[in-house]
Amino acid sequence: MGLSKLNYLYRTLVLEHASHPHHQGTLLDATARTTLHNPTCGDTINLTVKIDDDKISDLKFTGSGCTISQASASMMGDVLIGKSVSDARQLIQAFSNLIIGQKISPQSQKQLQDAAILGSVAQFPARVKCAALAWHAAQELLE
Repeated sequence: MGLSKLNYLYRTLVLEHASHPHHQGTLLDATARTTLHNPTCGDTINLTVKIDDDKISDLKFTGSGCTISQASASMMGDVLIGKSVSDARQLIQAFSNLIIGQKISPQSQKQLQDAAILGSVAQFPARVKCAALAWHAAQELLE
């Protein structure tokens, strides 16, 4: 895929998820909840997760921040809901590796769905924390 097409796809996906986020809200019956802040740019994520039989049955987020942090949280919900806790941890690690410029397996890249496009933030170190915030919150809840 050409660079201009990849940039267009990135912008389109990020703007779509930020403008119309999936999994936004709060779970009243959450089994775990946390709030994380990114003091560098002021992003905040409030994450609630429901785990049934070692599987993430639902996940919701609220918060405020830049387009990347909000889009990443939306994408994360698409990826993690329905996964076992173990699989979710592996995908969180794969995402973390991807956004710092490390190679991940084609299988992991496919499992990350839209979130795989955020690997391009590795070129912009100041934005890595924005993309990672929700994923760090999920990792904290699953430990």
